[in-house]
Amino acid sequence: MGDGVSTSQPEQLRKRTKRFAIRIVTLFQALPKSDVARTLGRQLLRSGTSVAANYRAVCRARSKAEFIAKMGVVLEEADETAFWLELLIEAKVIPKSRLEALLAETSELVRIFSASRQTAQTRPPKSSRSKITGVAVQSLNHPITQSFNSG
Repeated sequence: MGDGVSTSQPEQLRKRTKRFAIRIVTLFQALPKSDVARTLGRQLLRSGTSVAANYRAVCRARSKAEFIAKMGVVLEEADETAFWLELLIEAKVIPKSRLEALLAETSELVRIFSASRQTAQTRPPKSSRSKITGVAVQSLNHPITQSFNSG
């Protein structure tokens, strides 16, 4: 980021998913006023904005299991968003050329969320001793950082 302030990769992805949601809202507002466009558009609006809302929940996960479950929801919503975008194109509601950039972003988000979820599922939990108590504790190393870099 050019402002000299370093932000974490999960925070960057929170901002990115929010920008994505705004793009979905803008698209919905620009849809033709036909019944088909509005019906498909409402589905797209719901799933596309849900990506950002549910990713925020991922960032608050309290355990690896909760992280994996919430990331699964984000992945499903992003994939569903891709479906509605494809349907808008194939039903000839909007020309593909107008949605290519948004489709590309949707596909990239699906890949990021899928890789992150897969990493979390396959990585064994880390165990470390607390310096204060000497008791072994489980630490959640959010895999979003690693998969975001490897993307």
